[in-house]
Amino acid sequence: MSTQAQFLEHTTIAGERWDLIAWAYYGDPTLYLPIVMANPGIPIEPVFEAGLQLKIPIIQVSPIATADLPPWKRAS
Repeated sequence: MSTQAQFLEHTTIAGERWDLIAWAYYGDPTLYLPIVMANPGIPIEPVFEAGLQLKIPIIQVSPIATADLPPWKRAS
């Protein structure tokens, strides 16, 4: 069985950042590292210019254990 990594493709718009892209795809801005690692040819800059092609790894994101959150952060 092949263990080939699967990716989505993302074309940047001017002003996007690694964390904003992680938020858009994973719902967590702190999960930007897999995206950075999948794109070794993309410079680490504060913001992107428009038109860069990024590979977005498909990862399993664990749901947040809401029991560990304070009441005001739990979903209603």
